[in-house]
Amino acid sequence: MPATAFSAFHLIFFPLLLSITAFAYLLRKNRKVVDGSLPPGSLGLPFVGETLRLINAYRTENPEPFVDERLRRNGTRLFTTHLFGELTVFSADPEFNRVVLGGEGRTFEGSYPSSISTLLGRNSLVLMKGALHKRMHSLTLTRFASPAVIRSSLLPDIDLAVRRNLRSWAAAGDLHGASLLLLNQAKKITFEMAVEQLISEGPGRRWAEALTKLVRRRKEEKDNKAQVAESRKKDMVDELLEADEGFTEEEMVDFLLALLVAGHETTPTIMTIVVKFLTENPSALALVKEEQEEIRARKKDECEALEWSDYKSMSFTQCVINETLRVSNIISGVFRRAVADVHFQRSFV
Repeated sequence: MPATAFSAFHLIFFPLLLSITAFAYLLRKNRKVVDGSLPPGSLGLPFVGETLRLINAYRTENPEPFVDERLRRNGTRLFTTHLFGELTVFSADPEFNRVVLGGEGRTFEGSYPSSISTLLGRNSLVLMKGALHKRMHSLTLTRFASPAVIRSSLLPDIDLAVRRNLRSWAAAGDLHGASLLLLNQAKKITFEMAVEQLISEGPGRRWAEALTKLVRRRKEEKDNKAQVAESRKKDMVDELLEADEGFTEEEMVDFLLALLVAGHETTPTIMTIVVKFLTENPSALALVKEEQEEIRARKKDECEALEWSDYKSMSFTQCVINETLRVSNIISGVFRRAVADVHFQRSFV
């Protein structure tokens, strides 16, 4: 073999051999049971851990086997794994979950892996702590859940959005005779509602960039005491700009993005599950239809909008919603970070 070829061979072969050896070592090390002070488990592949397996499981219709398999393997309701770049203890133990939630703000705090935090934004609601989190949570409830807002803003907007989308469904069926995916349509409706309540206007496709420009423009309008158009009602951007805390532009954009993402995933799922449960329970479905038909019969015109009294009279419909929230789970899990050693049974977390 010529000298130049031999040198090139060594330049390629030895680094490759070293990389393979190092990977095999890390793989064997990660497959071992982790430190005995932690719950038993496996850290999976080097660097990525079991992240890909978790993501693949939750992309299927039945993600539970990911957890069930590890619970059986380790013989405990707690197991240690490696997710999103960080060592993670996974709990399916109700008693330990109560310990975690009871220690909020003392031994545990709300936190997400850095890879997820980067996507959510540093000032996302789910990453806030203490007094700031309470303040922003209160602001969100005031904007979306107070009776005054529901009566004056949410109810009329929801009525219009649902009517508009129902008409589009009918038109699509007449033209194409195609079925619709309910979850996708529910996401469309709730996203329209979230945009309307949060910013009153659609900023475009590049959401973070567009929201930054929108917040900056609204701030300039406020500083210059510009007259707001009467056609635009007060929204979450106005609430944030008027807040005593003096939120920065970045804080407001992260907060608005988090609410848009949350509304796009949670409420549509509940809406879809309600329909599923009603389909599986014909007697309940019949009672819901009867209640809604009674409300409709009181209207002079089928295009007449819902009123506050109509909403308050939907007693059985509200029971269906409450029962769906009770028996269904739209959030598969939450992250918490231990800020102190916690002893539970035979393990330290």
